[in-house]
Amino acid sequence: MTMIEDEPIEELAEFGYEHLRIDIDEEGIALITIERPKALNALNADVLDELRDAVVELAQAPEVEVLMITGSGEKAFVAGADIAAMADFGPLDAREFSHMGQDTFATIESCPKPVIALINGFALGGGLELAMACHLRLASDNAKMGLPEVTLGLIPGFGGTQRLARLCGPGVAREWILTGDAYPADEALRVGLVSRVLPQAQLLATGHELALKIASRGPLAVQTALELIRAGLEMGQSQGESAEADSFGLIFATEDMREGTQAFLEKRKPDFQGR
Repeated sequence: MTMIEDEPIEELAEFGYEHLRIDIDEEGIALITIERPKALNALNADVLDELRDAVVELAQAPEVEVLMITGSGEKAFVAGADIAAMADFGPLDAREFSHMGQDTFATIESCPKPVIALINGFALGGGLELAMACHLRLASDNAKMGLPEVTLGLIPGFGGTQRLARLCGPGVAREWILTGDAYPADEALRVGLVSRVLPQAQLLATGHELALKIASRGPLAVQTALELIRAGLEMGQSQGESAEADSFGLIFATEDMREGTQAFLEKRKPDFQGR
């Protein structure tokens, strides 16, 4: 889906998607809700396409500061990839579907605006892979997370073998992937997969509070920091520090830097403009 110039993002969000609901509030926080409740929000090709398009559109919308992703209902964030849709796949079909999921999740991971996963229930297989592609993860206390593909004679195909090891270390990745077990939210917190565990009734409000705090910071600084963290995982520390120094210098050419430092000296809140 291409961006339609001069058309309000609210209108695109309301009418543009079959399996997603998008709500954007006055503070610039966009909530993407995956809506396939009868399938526990399982991912098929249509959902993956819509997710990718929605993230691209919201990343381009000037009124949006932070994105949040969750699943409809109280049972599941995303219960996994749609097994029924994969039942008749051959090897080439499966490879293409894997690339589709990887492309969608790479789009989320490389989004220049922060993306927060609100894990409300089951996040299994492709659901956990989606959550891992987000920049931050909060979980409800009833959440269950895991990569159960080996119990079906499969392996994770949307980046799970790569992101879990990077996020939690190879030991955790091997145990979670090779057993295929589902783990409670407190275990996901212990291994560093999520940053907070909350009562389900508080998940959305806490996620929104976190999004508002991030949105109040310098947007160019937030965007630059996100990209440095992402890129740094793919390079050595000395290369990452060199990239950090270059970006640190470039930030000093921005109006936001001058506004932020001046506001600090004047003991007032900064008024960042993203310039």
